Amino acid sequence: MTIQVGDHLPQVTFRVSGADGPEAKTTDDLFKGRRVVLVGVPGAFTPSCHRNHLPGFVEKQAEIKARGVDAIAITSVNDVFVLDAWQKASGAEALEFLADGNAEFAKAVGLDMDGAGFGLGTRSKRYAMLVEDGVVRILNVEDSPAKTELSGAEALLKVI
Repeated sequence: MTIQVGDHLPQVTFRVSGADGPEAKTTDDLFKGRRVVLVGVPGAFTPSCHRNHLPGFVEKQAEIKARGVDAIAITSVNDVFVLDAWQKASGAEALEFLADGNAEFAKAVGLDMDGAGFGLGTRSKRYAMLVEDGVVRILNVEDSPAKTELSGAEALLKVI
C-alpha cells in the first residue's frame, strides 16, 4: 500500500556519508522534530535525475528553506558511495542524501518500481513529499520515472 498524506513514515535505516565513512541514520534521526522535503529519485546520475530533477532543488534550496523547511533530502536505491559521488558532482553539499540501497524505504512506503527493463532492478518511483515531524503533509508522485512535473522544485514551491 502506498503511503498517504497524514501517514507516519515507517521506521527504516538509511545510509549517509559521514566524516569517517558511511553512517546509519533512522527515520527518527532524520525526520523527528523537523520539516523536511524528501525527494525520491530512480537513480543517481540517470539522465532525468541528474539533468532535470536534482538541479532544481540545488537552485531553489534557499527559496524552499525560506518556507520553513529545515532540510531537503534526496533518496535513491543506490549505495552510499554512489550518492556521495553524485552529491559532490552536482554541487549539492547543502542537501542531505539518503541511500536506500536495498529499497527498504521505497518498498515500505509503496513507492518502489521495477526498473528491470532498464537493467536497474528495484528502484524508487520519482516523488517529492513534505514531511513534518515524521508525518507526510504533501505527496506528489510522478506517473512516469522520466517526468519531473509534479515532483520538481518549482512544483513543490507552489504547494508549500
